[in-house]
Amino acid sequence: MNTANTLPAIDYSKILYVTDLSESGRKAFPHAARIARICNSQLTVFHVVNPGKLEVLLGFASDDIWHELANRSVDEARELLVSRKRDDVEIKSSVEQHCEEYFASESGQPVLSYEVKVDMGEPLEKILEEAHSGDYDLLVISKHGNRASVKDAVMGDTARRVVRRCEIPVMVVPLSE
Repeated sequence: MNTANTLPAIDYSKILYVTDLSESGRKAFPHAARIARICNSQLTVFHVVNPGKLEVLLGFASDDIWHELANRSVDEARELLVSRKRDDVEIKSSVEQHCEEYFASESGQPVLSYEVKVDMGEPLEKILEEAHSGDYDLLVISKHGNRASVKDAVMGDTARRVVRRCEIPVMVVPLSE
C-alpha cells in the first residue's frame, strides 16, 4: 500500500472556542459548533475578562462591589464578577446566551453539549494557559482587525499572538464583509 497519499487520522475530541462576546467575535462560533457536531467533540466556550480594562465592566458592579473586589483574591473576584448582573444578564449568562442564539437558528440539528468557562486575566496568557492545560485538539478564534496598525488590520492582535504561540492547531475565522 502506498502510504504517501495516506492522511493522518486527526481526532478533534476537545475544541476550545474563544470569544470576547463582540459581534465580530461571534463569527467563529458556528465554525466551532459545526466541527464539534461533525466530530462528536466536547466544545468549551471560553471568555476572558481583562482586569486591565475593568472600566468596561463598571456597569456590572457598584462602587461597593469594586471596593470588595480590590480586597479579594483573583479567584474570589472572578466569581463575584461572574455573579454580578448588568441589565439582568450575568457575564456567564451572556456567553451562554451567545451559544443558545446560534443553536436556536439550527433547529433540526443534533444537540451539541458544551461547557462555558469565564476567567480573569490577560487574555493572551489565559487563552494559551487554557489551550495548553485543557487537552484540547483545536482552538477556534475570530480575527478582529481593529486597524490600530497595519498588521492588526489583517488579523487582530490577540488572534495573531495566539497563532504564533499556541501549541495546538488554531483555526482563525475571518470577518465577513
